[in-house]
Formats: sequence, C-alpha cells, structure tokens
Amino acid sequence: MSDTFPSSTQPSAREPERRRVAHLIFNPVAGHGNAEKDLALIKELLVPHLSIRVHQTTKETNPAKLVQNALIQKPDLIIASGGDGTVSAVAGALINKQIPLGIIPRGTANAFSAALGISGIMPIRRACQIILDNHTKSVDAAYCNGTPMVLLMGIGFEVSMIEGADREKKDKWGTLAYLMAGWQALSERNHFEVEVTANGKTYPAFEAGSVMVANAAPPTSVLAHGEGEVVIDDGLLDITIATAESKVNAIATLLSLLGAAVAKTETDRPNVLHGRTRRLTIDANPPQKVVIDGEIAGTTPVEVSCISNGLLVFSPTE
Repeated sequence: MSDTFPSSTQPSAREPERRRVAHLIFNPVAGHGNAEKDLALIKELLVPHLSIRVHQTTKETNPAKLVQNALIQKPDLIIASGGDGTVSAVAGALINKQIPLGIIPRGTANAFSAALGISGIMPIRRACQIILDNHTKSVDAAYCNGTPMVLLMGIGFEVSMIEGADREKKDKWGTLAYLMAGWQALSERNHFEVEVTANGKTYPAFEAGSVMVANAAPPTSVLAHGEGEVVIDDGLLDITIATAESKVNAIATLLSLLGAAVAKTETDRPNVLHGRTRRLTIDANPPQKVVIDGEIAGTTPVEVSCISNGLLVFSPTE
C-alpha cells in the first residue's frame, strides 16, 4: 500500500525550491513498538521538509521489489524503516545505484544502523534528523552467492543463534532472545571442517565452530571482530574463524572478542583466526547452513565478494 504526502509551500515572489522526493519503505511488523505511532512520528518529522511517498511491506511484498518500483520514479532518496531484514533488503537493491539511503531503525537488533552510528537515544528522531542533515558517505557492500549483503555472513554459531531466536521469542524478549539462543548454542558446540580460498590460495581444512565474514558489524556481533574493528569503507571483508574445546573456553573466547570489539584491538586468543580480503570462498564438511544478514540462505559452499563504495548512506557528521 502506498500514500503520498506532498509538502506545502508558502506563496513567494520567487519560484519555490523543489522539495526532495523520498520513498519510504516501512515495515509495520518490525520490532515490538507501535507501528502506527512510529509512522505518524516519521511523517511529522519529515513531511515539512520532504515529499514522502510511503510503501508498507507485507508478507507477500518483498522490500527489494518496492525499491525497484520506486527507482522507476527517479526519487532523490530512499528510506528504510524496520529491522535489519528490511534495511538489508532495501540496501541490497540500492547497491551501485548511487541513490542515498536513509535508515530509520525500528527492529530488534538494528545492527546495520548501529554500525553506521545511527542508533541511540530516541532512534526515530535521531535517524530522521540525520536524513534531514543531508550528510552522506559511501560505504562498502557485498554479495554472498549472488545475494546482496550489507552486514555479515555466518555459519556455525551464528546459525544456531538465528534459528533459536524466532519471531515469538524476539517479540517477548527483544535482544535477549539472541543471547538466550547463543547460550544454548554454546552448550551444543557443533564443530565442522572448513576450507577457505582467498587471494588465489586455498588454505588447509581445519576445525571450526564459527565462521563470520563481515562487511559491517557493530560491537555486539562479537564473533565478527577478530581484528577488533570491522571497517565499513576499507574495500575489504573481515573473516573471523573461531573454535572452542569446551563451554568455558567458548565463553572466554566470546568475552575476549567482545573486549576486542569495544577496544578496537586485535584479540590474542590462539583459537581465533582473522584475515581481510576482497573475495573468498568457503566450503564446509559436513555442509553447513548459511546466515546472510540475519536470514537463513542456503548452505555451503559460499562465495563472498566486496563491492567497494557500493552504497551511499545518510550518516552522522564526523
């Protein structure tokens, strides 16, 4: 469903300045807030300055398709409002389009907005102000087996967390649902053999419990931070591989990676490997389910490639 909200103009002797046209892709079931109040607030904040056209997602409507339809109308900007799934789908449809993307986070984790520094106190008001400030930056994007990726790909531990935190649990517990699922995954300690090919070199297979390939990741995505910080505009993907022999060892590894993410320093754990590359392939034995930006998306093997400066986003001023 779509609505158009034209901005009013005051009579003037001069030709009124053209208002920028923004298409808002709005997910009404994201997070656990009041969607009607959220949308009303967004309109209140943006309509005086932008001509807003609202498209609400449904179970049958892919956000990427809404973006493709919007692009036909040559908008000045696209805005995504929802959780990471909505934001990722909208952002993926804008790779290499050079149409600026505004993000209004309303999900459970809001990982991409956190990585960009958009999340904070009163996130809707802050996000709208960032859009109105009109400060943009180019950041990297990626493709994983042809699927757009703006955050990260994971196998092993990340899959267990996503599968364990279903919609009902997220609605009830919020981000705690991921922590609860992660705690259960630590008890299972499912390991597999992984083989990585990067920069024309295939590395010998070795045991792993978690493999993360990140384009962007907030500190809370601890298993992506083997180097301490995932840089969103360096033209490189961060791969972090971790294993643990016991639950105690796994907890110690997670705490070490969290400390590395907060301090932005490399972890010194011997059971954590890290590297950076523009493109890589990963195979696993036995084959493993794959998570791309929080959604289960097939199984290994996977090929991931970085699209340097592939996405233009509204971001806080430095």
